[in-house]
Amino acid sequence: MDWAEPRNCREWLFRSFALRPILTILLIFGILFSELRFDWIEQMLGAFLVNTNAGRPQSGAIWEISRQTETARRTLERIVTDRQASQREARNAGSFIEISDGLAPDQGVMLLPDDFRRLYLELPAPIAQEIISPIELLNVFSEDRFTRTYFEKQANGLQVYFLDAENRVLRRLQINADLLELIAQNERSVDGTLDNLPKFKNRIYPADQFLNALESLPDDSRRNVLPQPERLLAIAGRIVRVGISDETISGNIELGFEINAGASMRVVFIPGREWAVWQIRSKLEGKKVETTPFFDSVP
Repeated sequence: MDWAEPRNCREWLFRSFALRPILTILLIFGILFSELRFDWIEQMLGAFLVNTNAGRPQSGAIWEISRQTETARRTLERIVTDRQASQREARNAGSFIEISDGLAPDQGVMLLPDDFRRLYLELPAPIAQEIISPIELLNVFSEDRFTRTYFEKQANGLQVYFLDAENRVLRRLQINADLLELIAQNERSVDGTLDNLPKFKNRIYPADQFLNALESLPDDSRRNVLPQPERLLAIAGRIVRVGISDETISGNIELGFEINAGASMRVVFIPGREWAVWQIRSKLEGKKVETTPFFDSVP
């Protein structure tokens, strides 16, 4: 084979149209044609990448985008799941406390107006009055525009919005932290006796003495001392003693009713209005009773 440079055009033409260059060109064109027809190079490259995929580092823009997409998908699934769980728990909640406990800070949940009405009617009248008066609430429910209630947990309590179908705010209510604590106290009970609770020390009275003093008060005072007597009637057992707390929360004082259920003792907590509780305490201690409320009265 002559590797020297051709000396003239004749040699150029002779070498260009020789058998070996023609076969080489045909081979190259055959490879290109078969690749365009059968894509065998892509398939071989793909098979190689699949076989070596496990050993290659997960780095680069495509991997980063894939990781971000997967993280976003998991986060979205968690948010949707949490929201559905919160919605379900709030719908089945038995009190505003359960709604508040089921929400994270700045998280909200949407409920029907009847859910708010049900929770509102479960409250003692003095506590319910602190949130919104029954007349105001009746006025809101009489509006055709009121279609949903939105609860939002905030640092200072629970914010409640009455909304129409376009999510316009018809009324906004604030259930502050003190009021939520008062609601929680109204739902609390503990095993044991009043002697185990320091806040009732030196203010524990026999049940018959307390109930006789309560019966001697005017109707308005009785309703504000014991706003939910039916709650005590629903508890099996006998009231043995009653304690009066030394703490005031949102104008209310906590009462502890010690109940003997036979095999066990328990204390049920019910808040009463401060001015009315002072009246019955004055009765119990033999002081002169002020029958006219000296604090704001809530009938």
